[in-house]
Amino acid sequence: MATTVTASARSACEPNARPSAASPGYVGRFAPSPTGSLHLGSLVAAVGSFVDARSRGGSWLLRIEDLDAPRVIPGCADQMLHTLEGFALHWDGAVEYQSTRTEHYARAQQALAALGLTFQCSCSRRERTSEGGYPGTCRDGPRRRGPTATRFRVEDVVVSFQDRAQGVRCFQLRERGDVIIRRRDGAFAYQLAVVVDDALQGVTDVVRGADLLDSTPWQLALQGALRLPTPRYAHLPLVTESGGAKLAKSRRSVALDPTQAGRQLHEALVLLGQDPPVTLKLESPRTVLEWACAHWDLDRFHGVRQVRAPPAGRC
Repeated sequence: MATTVTASARSACEPNARPSAASPGYVGRFAPSPTGSLHLGSLVAAVGSFVDARSRGGSWLLRIEDLDAPRVIPGCADQMLHTLEGFALHWDGAVEYQSTRTEHYARAQQALAALGLTFQCSCSRRERTSEGGYPGTCRDGPRRRGPTATRFRVEDVVVSFQDRAQGVRCFQLRERGDVIIRRRDGAFAYQLAVVVDDALQGVTDVVRGADLLDSTPWQLALQGALRLPTPRYAHLPLVTESGGAKLAKSRRSVALDPTQAGRQLHEALVLLGQDPPVTLKLESPRTVLEWACAHWDLDRFHGVRQVRAPPAGRC
């Protein structure tokens, strides 16, 4: 279970959220959202989580995070599965879909409410983001009538943890603000869903992009409040465009091409600092991944938060 301490309780920033020692084996996962085609940034995240799991004899699960219904593209999830198979990124067990698990999120919300850790918020998006972290405007009740979102009430504590790829990370939780766990349209939010899903699926190791590093303290706090196990975390370098923006499906980044799987897997390994031989580009996806599992080393990108994608056609 994750624990937190007040800022005055420690003079140095040391990890206070630790993985459950009782977790049997290694269980990793990849959890894309079906809002567009997988791209090079997606591949880096998938390869990093897959190879980390397989190199340690672990299982690798696939979860489709399709809670944000207005953004979900019909047929996109099936396309993602086809793409992953084309890259020899074969998962274990059945594919899980968040849209089928809302009753679990509802029970978690009810448990938090029973502990007095939720409140309703009527703030608009502009009001929520105008001053950085949410300032607690509605902690004593909504400021206006109408639909409200549900927020998780955070404590004024420091959350710290040992990230396998980024080192010790410390966050002042109150500065992060009270996070939304259910939107005003009734949809459950990512931060709650991911915590519940990881626990239900027995995930022991979360290997994902560094863009989600700042979400981790909220997730640790939710795990602690719900008495859920804390997995180990490793945040991979975020792949960016030449201008520094994150490669994203919403920015029409170039989709992965299974006919070029060996070449694109090679480029993902280069971006992860693994120094694969150039000749590996010409090999089958399975051969590339076998090499990666035999040579995997997180220390090659320790502390690296961003890497720049090569120009299109230069992989």
